[in-house]
Amino acid sequence: MPLIDLQIEKLLEVAIKLVLAVICGGVLGIERGRKKRPAGFRTYMLVCLGATLVMMTNQYICEQYLTGDPSRMGAQVISGIGFLGAGTIITTGHNRVKGLTTAAGLWAAACIGLAIGVGFYEGAVLGTVMIFIAMVSLHSLDEHITASARTIILYIEFNRITAMKNLTAFLKEKDIKLMDIESESTDKADGAGSAAVITLKLPSQKMRNMLTYMIEAVEGVTYVEEI
Repeated sequence: MPLIDLQIEKLLEVAIKLVLAVICGGVLGIERGRKKRPAGFRTYMLVCLGATLVMMTNQYICEQYLTGDPSRMGAQVISGIGFLGAGTIITTGHNRVKGLTTAAGLWAAACIGLAIGVGFYEGAVLGTVMIFIAMVSLHSLDEHITASARTIILYIEFNRITAMKNLTAFLKEKDIKLMDIESESTDKADGAGSAAVITLKLPSQKMRNMLTYMIEAVEGVTYVEEI
């Protein structure tokens, strides 16, 4: 086969891999972008594209210079993407962690890119489909499982420390079991009040929807949020 034909074939292979990386990364990023997450359409696309290019470069080095480990650079991508993922995870003022799904999605996008780069197209395409299903279709299932649980974690602020006694009495009255409690700082300018993160086990799932409103009515409680 003439040299020019080999070069065209190689260029076409490279183009196919890069285009597939853009498509797969973009598909995964669409769902995050719609939900206004820190990493969206373009971020996922770039992560997948970059991982593909890294794997192709590693493969090129091994073929061109007949030296090196074909999986070495790919391994660095797997560990290095953690720094980008960590940047999407934040803790809100009420001790609520957000961004875990986005971080996991970025890591998965990098893995898809590596699969494309090495030519494992079947795994890359099927992986993209399954990851997309997990991020989109299973979101409602995840919410249903959480909503049907009898265990609930609440962040509660009090205007005085003694209000905890009122809350304890309320929980005992409603037959709600206090499983864990952790004191928190409210960061108020006047230094007044206190806060806590508590884990409760409810006597029935039906109580879950109204629990925050019921606790807000307890004397001394100023703020309640489920986390």
